[in-house]
Amino acid sequence: MRIAQVAPLYEAVPPVLYGGTERVVAHLTDALVDLGHDVTLFSTADARTRARLVAVRDQPIRLDPAPLKSDLAAHLTLLAEVLARADDFDIIHFHTDMLHFPFFADRAGRTVTTLHGRLDLKDLPGAYAGWPQFPLVSISDDQRRPIPAANWQATVQHGMPSGLYAFSPKPDGYLAFLGRMSPEKRPDRAIEIATRMGRPLRMAAKVDPADRVYFETEIRPLLDNPLVEFVGEISDQQKSAFLGGAEALLFPIDWPEPFGLVMIEAMACGTPVVAFRCGSTSEIIEDGVTGYLVNTVDEAVEAAGRAVLLDRGAIRARFEQRFSSAAMARRYVEVYAALQTSADFILPTATDPLIIPDVGRAIGEERAFAPLA
Repeated sequence: MRIAQVAPLYEAVPPVLYGGTERVVAHLTDALVDLGHDVTLFSTADARTRARLVAVRDQPIRLDPAPLKSDLAAHLTLLAEVLARADDFDIIHFHTDMLHFPFFADRAGRTVTTLHGRLDLKDLPGAYAGWPQFPLVSISDDQRRPIPAANWQATVQHGMPSGLYAFSPKPDGYLAFLGRMSPEKRPDRAIEIATRMGRPLRMAAKVDPADRVYFETEIRPLLDNPLVEFVGEISDQQKSAFLGGAEALLFPIDWPEPFGLVMIEAMACGTPVVAFRCGSTSEIIEDGVTGYLVNTVDEAVEAAGRAVLLDRGAIRARFEQRFSSAAMARRYVEVYAALQTSADFILPTATDPLIIPDVGRAIGEERAFAPLA
């Protein structure tokens, strides 16, 4: 198939530091190339990909030092470039939420839109009801709950190359937190858990401008704790050592997490995950096998203490079975093929949505088109 992958422009593909959506786009694009498809990636000029690259901006928006820039203008330029080349592709796969809907409404049946963000926002149901002809893919079943009647085609969980992170058979005696310093990620819970256990906690985290006040007022005072080490953002190259050395990854979220890429990054290193039962976590973590699902801080303290008893080799094996980038790409190919064969791409009207059986559902970041991930 001739496939276009359309990435948001906030981060590089893959990101230099933090970034979930663009990292998944990078893994999917390369895996589709490995499967023999003709793939074109629309992204920034610094993207690293085995596909054909169409660069629509010189660098990702978040790390661009220019003091004045317009993310809307950048993404309109992106969509104009995709539209100009649309006839070159069998499938156009968007990762830009619904921004493309008005521009591609007459060819919606040849598109796939993966939604990477939370969907419990006030204005979203109306938007998806207004463009029901666009085939949608969720990244967890839980993500669908706010808009169950949308035109869902499949749930396709994220995947990563099996060789990206190194397996670590033995931890180095600390707990880990990796993510954003934001209220919904609950770094304060991670600090409380580690403190009550008397265990060192290493925190590798991004501080978005939107979260700066929260970080300075709520979290920075907690970093004076001698058990806590804040190391800032880290790259993919640093994650094997950071995650692999941890006795457990703490994932103490307090929001409807659409997926949570860091959970499978930890599993790739053989590191168990202690996750609060919220959003997608029960679809990702197999309780008692790849980690523990908890409901309270008390339960998290107890579970983190038992995490060292889990078989790290088995955790790595479950990652390879469930969350490889090859498995993710094959599931997406099933979605593409179903769309190609359904009604020969006869496009529905706004009142006659395209209905296709839910294919490619898996066993089990996050953005509402703003840098929330």
